[in-house]
Amino acid sequence: MFAAAKSTENSPRPWIGFHALTLATFFGASAAPTPLYRIYQESFSVSPVLITVIFAVYAFALLAALLIAGSISDHLGRKPVIFFALVLEIAAMGLFVIASGPGWLIAARIVQGLATGIAGASIGAALVDVDRAKGQIVNSIAPLCGMAVGAVGTSALIQYGPFPMHLVYALLFVAFTLQAAAIWLTGETGGTRPGALGSLIPRVTIPKQVKRPLSLVTPINIANWTLAGFYLSLVPSLVASTTGSRAPLTGGAVVTALMVSGAIAVYLRRSMTASANLVFGVSAKTLGILTVVAGVHLASVPLLLVGTVFTGVGFGTNFLGSIGTIMPLAKADERAGLLSAFYVQSYLAFSLPAILAGFLAKSAGYALTTDIYATAILLLMGVGLMSIRADRRKIAGSDA
Repeated sequence: MFAAAKSTENSPRPWIGFHALTLATFFGASAAPTPLYRIYQESFSVSPVLITVIFAVYAFALLAALLIAGSISDHLGRKPVIFFALVLEIAAMGLFVIASGPGWLIAARIVQGLATGIAGASIGAALVDVDRAKGQIVNSIAPLCGMAVGAVGTSALIQYGPFPMHLVYALLFVAFTLQAAAIWLTGETGGTRPGALGSLIPRVTIPKQVKRPLSLVTPINIANWTLAGFYLSLVPSLVASTTGSRAPLTGGAVVTALMVSGAIAVYLRRSMTASANLVFGVSAKTLGILTVVAGVHLASVPLLLVGTVFTGVGFGTNFLGSIGTIMPLAKADERAGLLSAFYVQSYLAFSLPAILAGFLAKSAGYALTTDIYATAILLLMGVGLMSIRADRRKIAGSDA
């Protein structure tokens, strides 16, 4: 027999803040390299293509961790799995500190991706264990807030602190070490049960009743994560190249604006219907992208920031709308497999187009790369929204 997870729905919730902070720290660390990519390019003579590969291997490793170890904490308990993720993250921070070339950076990002994937699944589950309603909101907002703080905090340390390529990782090393010690002081929110080895077999399934709705939101979801990958891999270099502003805080502020506005949008529109969120999200993102393109060609940092705020609102709202379209249609025992399928789609869109962007930036420059990406994202969102509306008209016509 196995120890079942204890219900915490009506019990004190002293650890939700700790888990939220830990989750945000993981994602903050994931965004920490973004303001440093331009410095890595200059210090290690790295091309934009290799920079995007360094970025993309993190997403591949994170996806692998989610698929393989995403449910392992259901069998081993939350605390030991979170601790293991923290140990991996500490190792990743150490690799960043001693990195002397792109090979070290790739190794660090792979370890970091594995750690973040395991942590995201296990901490996310712990948050829902503690408080189902609040846990779901924190799971949506904490990663975006963490990435915002990670991007702007690293930018500030680069601009004003010593050891620009090392200080942020040293500080994060200390933070994760403290969290690894503190995790044992928290209460166990989950339980243990057999079948840990069997849970490592990836399960990606799309229930029959979800296939069409998922296909309809796929263009919008791909556009969403393609944009996020572009921002987190190339935007600081884009800002420096097109505006002439080489201050690390400028590029970091643009990335931060995307994450902060996305988090605010998720919180404010959490009670809206999925269809309303998709319409609003596509509209906001379209306005934002057009403003960003104008900012690139006019070499205007304020326009880039304003456009990014609108783009971030669209990003967060489209994410809500996509999840809200498919997850309510799945039965309880189908949700994990469906979410895995959604993650596969999202993280492939997050990583693969970023590598293409690196090739384009190297051969055509950052401004033209932005134009091409903006056009592709706008077309994808347009196709997705038109398909959804056509499907609704078809359903309404058949019901009449």
